[in-house]
Amino acid sequence: MPSNITPMVEGFFDDASNTISYIVKDPTSKSCALIDSVLDFDMASGRTSFEQADKMIAYAEENQLEVEWILETHVHADHLSAAPYLKQKFGAKIGIGANITTVQEVFGKAFNAGTEFAMDGSQFDKLFEDGEMFEIGALKARTLNTPGHTPACMTYVIGDAAFVGDTLFMPDFGTARTDFPGGSAEKLYKSIWKILQLPSKTRLFMCHDYKAPGRDEFKWETTVQEQREANVHVKEGTSMEEFAAFRTERDANLSMPKLILPSVQVNMRAGQMPPAEEDGTSYLKIPINKF
Repeated sequence: MPSNITPMVEGFFDDASNTISYIVKDPTSKSCALIDSVLDFDMASGRTSFEQADKMIAYAEENQLEVEWILETHVHADHLSAAPYLKQKFGAKIGIGANITTVQEVFGKAFNAGTEFAMDGSQFDKLFEDGEMFEIGALKARTLNTPGHTPACMTYVIGDAAFVGDTLFMPDFGTARTDFPGGSAEKLYKSIWKILQLPSKTRLFMCHDYKAPGRDEFKWETTVQEQREANVHVKEGTSMEEFAAFRTERDANLSMPKLILPSVQVNMRAGQMPPAEEDGTSYLKIPINKF
């Protein structure tokens, strides 16, 4: 089980994608992990930059941190990962849930990625199984498979904190969509309640916040107890059937994330761009009438 050491958590909010990246530090040492990093990407020009990732690097360097892990909660559909850039800087291992292979198979075919694209998760340094233990300095961490939003969603329980990816939003905003390939409202419901079986005071850290109506500030930290009592989609007493019916109807009216096509192509490769073509340039595909 995760240790009773309380990790230090620093969040980095990206305005362009409403993503929160995290540095999770062992308070007894300089060891840390980076979770859900962001590579800046301008869709109109196709240009990348490193403003968000450089903020994490600056914080780590200022505090003389030793980065042991670069963790992904899932293959994000709303931003590109900066994992390779951070790995080049710190030499840390990139980890994701073992079900990444399912996502790679689905989207590898959808984007006609070709035979050179390995669908075995080998682009990542570590594929975590459900319930696997690992360490960040003296911090004990445990993985929870939490599919539903995507098949490969993984929650990282580190000390008294859990990083839930897109399973949950803040209680006043609800839960993640389940209409992507491999998504399932029923699986998401089960995953959420798997998380909500953690101790009531467990701190939960969101991957996104969109500021619910009536709320003035962005927020990304809550607790198991607050989610059980107040989540507007799935609080205590909500049945799986009720949740699935609500989620399915709601998802049918949602537009696709604006960066889903570039994001998935890059993130299924652990943040690497597709192989360069004969002219030395990498290209991202836009499937016509595919999704």
